[in-house]
Amino acid sequence: MTDTDSSKFSGSNHHQGIFRVLIGLSAVCHFLLLPKLFTGVAFSLAAVGVLLYILVAHFITGAVKEDKRAQCSHLLGYVDAILVGAFISYSDFSLLPGALFALLTLHNSAILGGAVRMLESFISLLIGAALLLIVQPANFSPDITLTTGIASLLTLGAYLCIYGTYSHTESRQLMRHLKKVEQELLQNKLRSYKLSKYLSPALRKEILSGKEVRLETQRKKLTVFFSDIRGFSELAEEMEPEALTGLLNNYLTEMSDIALKFGGTIDKFMGDGMMVFFGDPSTRGAKDDCLACVSMAIAMKKHMRELQLRWANQGVQKPMEIRMGINTGFCTVGNFGTENRLDYTLLGTEVNLASRLESSAQPGEILVSHATYALVKDTVMCQDKGEITVKGYQQPVKVYSAIDTRKNLGKDQAYFEHAADGFSMYMDTDKINNYEKSRIMKSLKEAIDRLENEGL
Repeated sequence: MTDTDSSKFSGSNHHQGIFRVLIGLSAVCHFLLLPKLFTGVAFSLAAVGVLLYILVAHFITGAVKEDKRAQCSHLLGYVDAILVGAFISYSDFSLLPGALFALLTLHNSAILGGAVRMLESFISLLIGAALLLIVQPANFSPDITLTTGIASLLTLGAYLCIYGTYSHTESRQLMRHLKKVEQELLQNKLRSYKLSKYLSPALRKEILSGKEVRLETQRKKLTVFFSDIRGFSELAEEMEPEALTGLLNNYLTEMSDIALKFGGTIDKFMGDGMMVFFGDPSTRGAKDDCLACVSMAIAMKKHMRELQLRWANQGVQKPMEIRMGINTGFCTVGNFGTENRLDYTLLGTEVNLASRLESSAQPGEILVSHATYALVKDTVMCQDKGEITVKGYQQPVKVYSAIDTRKNLGKDQAYFEHAADGFSMYMDTDKINNYEKSRIMKSLKEAIDRLENEGL
């Protein structure tokens, strides 16, 4: 039984106890007002029996095990209704007390268990009345006297006052509980938000959808990407730790945004390196996943030019270059670790090959395997780099260097870059604002005129 269920049962049990005491005392009062039926010894026995039943019921409810209390209270509710039915029958079905006791019993049952519980109590009332009719036939006296009418009204008034007070107390407790729950939900949302920073959006979505998290893996055809910064170690020796941390975090943030834009699942960060894969937990098909990965790498390569200019303005003299490796193949992906500590990642020789390609790539180069090239060659221009020897592989591996998408390299080319001693140019016309075009054209013309004059 949860804490919520336990508190709910405790409240209903308390309500049932109050009802039992009120009805019992009211019955004793009515015994005094029905002298023809309850006189002398009969009154004493009836009063003692009612009070004894209240005490016994309270003791039984408290004595049973917690997981059995709800069932015990339910059974005692039937007994309450049967005794009320017997009282109505024994009082010769006196109209006002009988109707009052029956309505209060049904009302109490409806509060505790709805229409089904009310119907069960009504049947119990009939059973109680029928059992007593078998033992002692009733004279059916529907007459209403002043004293029984006053007693019945007092009983009704007391029930309404007690129930109103009890309902008010419960509503205040409920409001306090709801406020506490809202605060806990807010804290859980904040914790979830903080934890979500350690997961990729795609993986976070899968977990929040209710998917069971357990130790299991599966084989899938994925495209795996590795990258790192060439020259970062040398830069780390020159820069202050705070400045270096800010630079690295800025780089990883912007590269992560690009990866998420293309639908990649960020597996991990390894210092200045990244591992991203496409095809899990959701996939668009092996070809589209592969194209998305290579397009992401091209976008990162272009964005690196912007970062280099930004870092140069911040005093970073030696430009850093990103190198990338991509491979496509079947990998084992899923949760690895223990039942208490899981890591969602992928393993396999295809993953190792992607890492080896990244290590073999030149600064600013995107090195892809033949499996990746075969899926993107219609869309991406790649340069054949021949075969290279890769650690862990007995045979040389055929590799290609991804240059750019054929669309960008065609007549509608929007991206230009060139670097040489004393010259560096990076231009993406799609990102140039109209008010900057004239200034850029003026600078290019001045540079061309200067080169032409020096050549004469």
